[in-house]
Order: sequence, then C-alpha cells, then structure tokens
Amino acid sequence: MHYHREGSGRPLVLIHGLGSRWQVWKPVLPELAVHFDVLAVDLPGFGESPADGGPADVPHFADRVTGLLDSLRIARPAVAGSSLGGAVALELGRRGTARSVTAFAPIGFYGAGGARWCQAVVTAARRGGAALGPLLPSLLRTRAGRVALCGLFYAHPAWLPAQDCLDDARALVTAPGFNDARRELGKWRHPGGDGPPVTIAWGTRDIVLPYRQSKRARRLLPAARHVRLNGCGHLPFGDDPAACVRLLLDGA
Repeated sequence: MHYHREGSGRPLVLIHGLGSRWQVWKPVLPELAVHFDVLAVDLPGFGESPADGGPADVPHFADRVTGLLDSLRIARPAVAGSSLGGAVALELGRRGTARSVTAFAPIGFYGAGGARWCQAVVTAARRGGAALGPLLPSLLRTRAGRVALCGLFYAHPAWLPAQDCLDDARALVTAPGFNDARRELGKWRHPGGDGPPVTIAWGTRDIVLPYRQSKRARRLLPAARHVRLNGCGHLPFGDDPAACVRLLLDGA
C-alpha cells in the first residue's frame, strides 16, 4: 500500500473514502504534522495503491491497513477516516488495532435506500468526470465550474484549489478499485458495540451521506462523541479545516 508520511509525535493514521486518495487530507495535514507522526494511506485500488484482488470491503481494507502498520511497527495508533475510510477506522477500533477513532460521515449507518443513494451519487460523479474528460481543466479553473462539479462533496467548493480539484477528479475517474468497492459499499453495516474512544463528525450539508444518518450512529454508539459540523459537506476538510483539526487533536 502506498502512503504519505510526515510530522513527528504520536502516530495518527488517516484513511480516505471511496474514489478518493490520501491527498483529501491536505487541508489539515500541515497542522496535524506539528503534533503527530501522520500516516495518510491510499487504500488498495485507489490513489497510488494498486488493486490487490481482495473483496474491496471494510474488513479487507482493515486487514490491509493492519498489515501496513505491522510492517512499519506502529502499534495502536489513533485512526481517522472519511466515509468508507471512516468505517475502516471504526472497524480498526472494534478490533482493538486503534487506540482512538475519529470518523467523518462514515458509511454503515444508512438503510437500504441510503446505501443505494450513496452508490448512485459517487457513480454519477465518476461518470460525469469521465464524460467531461479534456474539458475538466478549463471548467475547474473557474469558480462556477468548481461549484458545479465539486458541490456533491463540498459545501464551499469555490474555495478549493483548482489543481487539487482536477487531480481528485482524475483519481476518481481512473481508480481501478472503484467498481468493486462501490458494489461492496451498500453491504456493510456498523454492528454497534463498545470499543476505544470514538468521535463521529457529520456535516450538516452532506449530500452523499446526509446528516440524518447521524441519528442511527447515535443509537448504535451512544458512548461516542457525536459532533455536528455546521455548514460542511461530505468532505469537511476543505470546508472547515480548523474545525476538523480541532476534532482530530481532541480525538487522538
């Protein structure tokens, strides 16, 4: 598995969501690296990590992250994840691999309809990016283009750097692990139960996994700290990086 590592201190592992890559954490990385030895991973089939032929589901991704941590001799780090990565982080906490977990809009707290909606939204984003192809650079250089094309994932896409948006769009379109992971996405549900300290944060303007799903998270994990990220979308790191850094510092 490919990973990016920077900073020093206690270990903090960051796990991206479906179709994404480690760079989704760039808005919060500089501040986190002041406090932590940060390890931001590319899950198999995404970013620079090749697909590995595994089932592309939450348990398998958790196995692969565990294997990476073992190879690096990192024991019981704090783990944070976004969307699919949030579920992987929660699974690592449930197994005792993580000493604490911070999950941003994790999958697994939806019903059948919510799962289908999530699958449909990310599939539409991938197909749209593929269809636009060579037009993406010019579109994403404009504020209007970023609002139109990145508004599914961010509440304030006009604030995002154009090059980052382009690189993210291309990564989504070309990710070899996307289709398998999308199929598995709707199958996994969080089983509930106790574990290490958990923080679950949800943006109030999340279109992919709407904020109302946080109610089920509260029921299944009543001992967790549940945080409302006002005005944030599915990927709050670009919408309110300062708030996300505070949560990660507190949660770790």
